Amino acid sequence: MNPDLSLTRPYPFTRLRALLANSKLPDCLEHISLSIGEPKHPMPSFVMKALDENSKLFEKYPATNSAPELREAISAWLFKRYGAKVDPLTEIVTCNGSREALFSFTQALVDRTRDAVVLIPSPFYQIYEGAAYLAGATPVYCPTTVENNFIIDTNAIPEETLKRTQLLFVCSPSNPTGKVLNLEDWANLFELADRYNFVIGSDECYSEIYFDEDNPPVGALQAASQLGRNDFDKIVVFSSLSKRSNVPGMRSGFVAGDAKLIKPYLLYRTYHGCSMPGPIQKASIAAWSDEEHVRENRRLYKEKFQTAVPLMGKTLGVWMPDASFYLWARTPIEDDQEYAKKLYEQKAITVLPGSFLGREINGVNPARGYVRIALVATVEEVKEASKRISEFQL
Repeated sequence: MNPDLSLTRPYPFTRLRALLANSKLPDCLEHISLSIGEPKHPMPSFVMKALDENSKLFEKYPATNSAPELREAISAWLFKRYGAKVDPLTEIVTCNGSREALFSFTQALVDRTRDAVVLIPSPFYQIYEGAAYLAGATPVYCPTTVENNFIIDTNAIPEETLKRTQLLFVCSPSNPTGKVLNLEDWANLFELADRYNFVIGSDECYSEIYFDEDNPPVGALQAASQLGRNDFDKIVVFSSLSKRSNVPGMRSGFVAGDAKLIKPYLLYRTYHGCSMPGPIQKASIAAWSDEEHVRENRRLYKEKFQTAVPLMGKTLGVWMPDASFYLWARTPIEDDQEYAKKLYEQKAITVLPGSFLGREINGVNPARGYVRIALVATVEEVKEASKRISEFQL
């Protein structure tokens, strides 16, 4: 077997199951899970209709990069959402969800004949780390904390590390902190990528969950366009319909950006064999072409945050994130795993210990002492969970 598999670590939810294995829920309370970022809002009916009407396409092999109509729908959405002109022929590759793309793109990008580094924020989405290890690269963790406003402090990265860097993962809006990069933040990252010749991989799967309809998060392609970087040099973005349209099981997303990177990545995918089935392509076209269901999605999340923040704030250190559906909450004790376990046992609520999402840097895990709370349950369940957390005392 590939020896690099031994470098990977158990996924956060594997660790959470182990943590709670010997715990017992209280008999008097219904369990509410706020640990996994899996949307619970209903999928749009027109998406289901498109799947049903095109089910015969399951009888045909799909093209590696989908039908042109899907890439054209994605290109149209990117222009409408970000003002970015993205060529559907040369600058977009469709994929089976952003998680699959984050992993496979890293395998295609990393030159393992060099001493490669992949820069990763900490806390982070664990696929970045596994992708780096299995591509033969060394992951280097960059703390994102309240002290640096939850943004990677590039000035703290040693120059020798930057010279070895081939890929920098960015997540905006962030999982788990909800932080959104502004135009100046993007400009600084672009300048650094130019100086040290590495690629920026921007994970934007939470881009459509925000709270001010007049101020959507700035994306990497949008920033590039506004800064005159219209060829998207050394920039790719990853996005999907999972959170935007409440269809995580459809596994539908895309990678878009620098044509010089997209072309060899498409070649990799020819061998990777992860083509999107025809019915899912048709349903995806429908989803990318409609905004009404996305606005309703945001309305529901906004209602949940308006309830959760003031109530949970009675016992946790919480604040409104810039975007996404997570609360990155400071626990009243430093041992976030103990907090999560007692909350489960006493209040029947599952949250994810923050330390599972971070790695030690100079002996300190920047995610320790936090829990990630995913406000994905129904409005009523979130209200009930918020009430229980507001009353929870260790």
